[in-house]
Amino acid sequence: MRRNLSITLLSVGHGCVDVYQGAVAALVPFFVAERAYSYAAASGIVLAASILSSVAQPVFGVLTDRRAIPWLLPVSTLLAGLGIALSGVSDSYAVTLAVVAVSGIGVAAYHPESARVARVASAGSHSAMGWFSLGGNLGFALAPLTVAAVVALGGLRLTPLLLLPAVVGAALCLPVLRVLETRLSDTVKSPVTGRDDTASFVRLSLAVVCRSIAFIGLGTFISLYATERMDGSRAAGTTALFLLYLGGAVGSVLGGTLANRWDRVRVSRWSYLLTAGSIAGLVLVPGPALYLFVALTSAGLYVPFSLQVTLGQDYLPSRVGTASGITLGLTVSIGGLVSPVIGTLADRTSLQTALTPLILMPVLAWLLFRTLPEPCLPSPSGTTASKGEEADAEHPPVPPGLR
Repeated sequence: MRRNLSITLLSVGHGCVDVYQGAVAALVPFFVAERAYSYAAASGIVLAASILSSVAQPVFGVLTDRRAIPWLLPVSTLLAGLGIALSGVSDSYAVTLAVVAVSGIGVAAYHPESARVARVASAGSHSAMGWFSLGGNLGFALAPLTVAAVVALGGLRLTPLLLLPAVVGAALCLPVLRVLETRLSDTVKSPVTGRDDTASFVRLSLAVVCRSIAFIGLGTFISLYATERMDGSRAAGTTALFLLYLGGAVGSVLGGTLANRWDRVRVSRWSYLLTAGSIAGLVLVPGPALYLFVALTSAGLYVPFSLQVTLGQDYLPSRVGTASGITLGLTVSIGGLVSPVIGTLADRTSLQTALTPLILMPVLAWLLFRTLPEPCLPSPSGTTASKGEEADAEHPPVPPGLR
């Protein structure tokens, strides 16, 4: 199977899984409307899914470092779908909370191993990893439309129909796993040729935290802010939120393409610096220009997304699964934890005032990236070469620990 086909199948499968990350928040209005959940009860469901998933991902990363577990991809995909599919079946809050948490565990189990599989399938290509990330971004963005289409047919009792994307995603990954079976096993059995750079990985994780706070903070309040800025127009809020998600599709692919020309650290650093300016424009510039700045901010925050995952894997070549779990999972939860702080500040002052500190987040990420080196990978001759020196190769070598 050609590399492009493998990445395409994995990308679509990634989208099928990340539909269930977005589906939790998309279901909240229906829980409130049909079951009279309070906002606190509804937010409890969202927090249970996101925090449990984020904390569990590094645990699954540690497990996948010890042995290749490719069967996690189809099993975790089905688990993620099953939890959401059952969320509308019972009126019990406890049951709903439990099945949504199960979905979160499925999402957590999927990402560390899928990141490893995608790196093997991509042969180290940054643009290929960008396409893999694109699938997840599109899945997340399509979740509200998918949930609305299903629930509109007959209410929450039809949520079992939401299992369909999981079935499709599980089926798509099977041919890829069959083709890559030997190579995936070798990623754990082969000796690691590089040394862990824990200090750089910690700084990278802090940069990802800053990105998370900016993105989730904007994602939580951009609709309300756009509605407020555009004289109470709900369409304005919907448009702004759509642009925030849509820009991620552009940014993910653009990041991989740029990293094939320049190194990942440089691309991420400049992206964060430019994003600081676009967030400032989003918050401070009046009028319809808001939409332009939302789109630029989204693209800017997503350009480093897949690059940070591969950087984490290269900084910890002996613990690729752990690195994937942390960059994809644990650091993401921080943004969700900070959102209530932003809301409280908005209640006491204004939404514009509360969003203004988010301008600093990409600035801090930029400062952290200024301290990061581009990982050096062994060249065929046995010497080391920076990733930037190898970027023009048509098929970049697989990073240490993924051979």
